Amino acid sequence: MLKGVHHIAIICSDYQQSKKFYVEILGLTVLREVYRKERDSYKLDLALNDHYVIELFSFSNPPARPSRPEACGLRHLAFEVADIEVAIATLDLKGVTTEPIRLDEFTGRRFTFFADPDGLPIELYESLS
Repeated sequence: MLKGVHHIAIICSDYQQSKKFYVEILGLTVLREVYRKERDSYKLDLALNDHYVIELFSFSNPPARPSRPEACGLRHLAFEVADIEVAIATLDLKGVTTEPIRLDEFTGRRFTFFADPDGLPIELYESLS
């Protein structure tokens, strides 16, 4: 029945700041940007490696979403990286602080977390190859 994940929708509190973060810092590509006047809202479609992955929305005064410690709901967004140390160094150069590298006890792969401008936890997960 399910074929895959189509996209992830994120509502941000500061559209320009989040757009800069996801495009300039994380390197996602803008597919389409639409201003919806009736909602006073932007919708930004973003791709990773030519695959549509994120819809970034702006709304006036969105309610805060608890994300830590272990709030019910979406826990985090995870991206796969080839070399976690290179990815961390790249983020560090762009002013993004990551947590210490951890080891997944089940897969043996390394991972770390950082946050987007609204505090959404984002994980980097190192691939095996």
